[in-house]
Amino acid sequence: MHKESSYETIISFNAENNIYKATTTVIIPLYNYEHVICDALDSVNEQTIEALSLIIVDDASTDGSLERACKWLEQHRARFDQAILVSHNQNTGLSNTRNTGFSLAATPYVFALDADNKLYPRCLARCEQALHDDAAAFAYPMLERIGAGDGLLNTQIWNRARLKRGNYIDAMALIRKRAWQAVGGYMPLEHGWEDYDLWCSFAEQGWHGVRVPEILAQYRVHPGSMLQSRTNRPEALLATSRILKKRHKWLKLQH
Repeated sequence: MHKESSYETIISFNAENNIYKATTTVIIPLYNYEHVICDALDSVNEQTIEALSLIIVDDASTDGSLERACKWLEQHRARFDQAILVSHNQNTGLSNTRNTGFSLAATPYVFALDADNKLYPRCLARCEQALHDDAAAFAYPMLERIGAGDGLLNTQIWNRARLKRGNYIDAMALIRKRAWQAVGGYMPLEHGWEDYDLWCSFAEQGWHGVRVPEILAQYRVHPGSMLQSRTNRPEALLATSRILKKRHKWLKLQH
């Protein structure tokens, strides 16, 4: 199971009389994205789904990210059944930050939204509909890539055989919390691919993913992203590939 990180609670707001109607919580891991965090938060606020919860986990940002998130949440917290903002006492990485968010969520479904991405208004409603399949661990929408290069992501349907050759599903997905718990959460990986590891762990437990055949979110490509600055470096790909092949011996990665 994942290790819990030490954090400070900045905001914790619950629905009146603690009566919760939401079935989905959006978690946003935040690290030095002060210029885009409010765009991501606005996209959550605009969801067509009526009842919703929100958890922001700041991973010891060194810019104004925490302050902007705090100001936004103070202004919009009444929109949510549960609204939480916590800040890690030290930088722990993306996997641990997501795990903190999942551990705090009180709903059966959790959507992982990175702070530099955005949701379209129908995203959560459509993903919830897809998870009516009880054997599905998660639902993933098609994504519009913006920034450096156009195109679509998450276009392929779930296929374990394809998964053994590499990841074809982005982390932006609605995940059943009990599935996350069953596999021990996100594995801390220095260079990324923690989402790929999670999909592989689900597959090993007999779970599967469901693709929602609609473009329901934006994926931002930029030089400062973790994918561009760390994950895709040749030495990082080699090191992470070796770790994953030890954890999931059925993988046939070429790195």
